[in-house]
Amino acid sequence: MALPLPLSGVVITKNEADRIGRCVSSLTGICAEVLVLDSGSTDDTVALARAAGARVEHQDWLGFSAQKNAAIALASQRWVLLLDADEWLAEGAETKLRALFADQRVERAEIWRLQRRTHFLGKALNFGGWGREAVERLFWQPVRYWPARVHEKLDSEGLRCKSLAVRIEHDTARSADEYRRKLDRYAELFAEERHAAGRRAGKLSPYTHWLFYVLKNFIVRGGFLDGPRGWQYHYLHARYVFRKYALLRALKKPR
Repeated sequence: MALPLPLSGVVITKNEADRIGRCVSSLTGICAEVLVLDSGSTDDTVALARAAGARVEHQDWLGFSAQKNAAIALASQRWVLLLDADEWLAEGAETKLRALFADQRVERAEIWRLQRRTHFLGKALNFGGWGREAVERLFWQPVRYWPARVHEKLDSEGLRCKSLAVRIEHDTARSADEYRRKLDRYAELFAEERHAAGRRAGKLSPYTHWLFYVLKNFIVRGGFLDGPRGWQYHYLHARYVFRKYALLRALKKPR
C-alpha cells in the first residue's frame, strides 16, 4: 500500500452530511491527514466526516476567507490540498498527485492550479467555462487567503503559480431554488464588500455585465452545448451577475 503524501486535506463544513463522505473519502489514502473544520453542524456531518477518516475540529463561522485560513493554520503538513464539501477529487487524481511529489516537481511552485468541473442537478458541465475552471487548491501551508466576504482568493503575490491536470469535481447545487438563494446571498456579499471598498456601479453596469457573461460563457465558450441543464445554470448565473451590480448600484450614496 502506497504511503500518504505530505499533504493536509482541508475542508470547511456546516450541515454537509449528504456529501462530506464523498469529499473526505477522495482525500484519504492520498493525504497524510484530512482535517475538517466544522462551524456548528446540526446534522450528521461531524460523525460522517470522522467515519470517513477525517480529524474534525470546531470553529464558529468567521467568514469564507477567515474560516479557510483558520483551517489551514491547523494543518500539520508542508502542503495543503483544500476542497469544499461539495467537491471531490476525480478518478486519476491520485496517480497524478503522486507523480508530482515523486520527482519533486511540486517544489517548482508554491501554488498549483487544479481543474474544476461543475455539475448542476446531475449534469456535468463541459462547456461555458465550467468544465476546466482553474482553481488554486494545492499550496504551501504558510499561504493564506486574502480577506474577502465572498469569492475568496489566495494571496499569491510574489509566489510561483503553476497548473496541474488534476480534476476536481464540483456538485454545486442540491436544487435550483437552493442554488438561486445561494447566488442571491453571494450577490449581497459582493455588493456590500465592493461598496465598503469605495466601488460604485453605473446605471448600465448590471446590463453590460449581464450581456458580457452571456456572450462570453453561453455563446463564445459554448455553454449552450450543455443542453437544458446548462441553459438553466447559465440563466441563474447571468441573473446573479445582473443582481450583484444592481445591488451595488442601489448602495450608491445619495447626493
